[in-house]
Amino acid sequence: MKIAVTCENGMVFQHFGHTPGFAIFEAEDNKIISEKQLSSGDSGHGALATLLAAENVDVLICGGIGGGAINALSNAGIKVVGGAEGDVRAVAVAFVNGVLQVRENFHCNHHHHDGGHTCGSGSCSH
Repeated sequence: MKIAVTCENGMVFQHFGHTPGFAIFEAEDNKIISEKQLSSGDSGHGALATLLAAENVDVLICGGIGGGAINALSNAGIKVVGGAEGDVRAVAVAFVNGVLQVRENFHCNHHHHDGGHTCGSGSCSH
């Protein structure tokens, strides 16, 4: 299984559409067997789903994410787990072991970034 985690400086980035990159983990038998970094480049919300699909990612773990991005990822066959926080490796290990704790309110419901917003519990702000 391949797991992508939104990432900045080794921590879960809290806004999927603006993530600078992903930590990509490969897991087998409830263990992480490989890890690499993937830059998001200048990709926007829609292109990120294509980028992750090209990497054969099975699961995306992130902080906040909007409905359109969830739909794009689902259409690409990628399961979305939102509301995660903390160290990306620890989050991936917790997910693989079935013990990942996440916030329930992780959906971003905005379409404009005028004046700022918050996603989920407010840990993502612009």
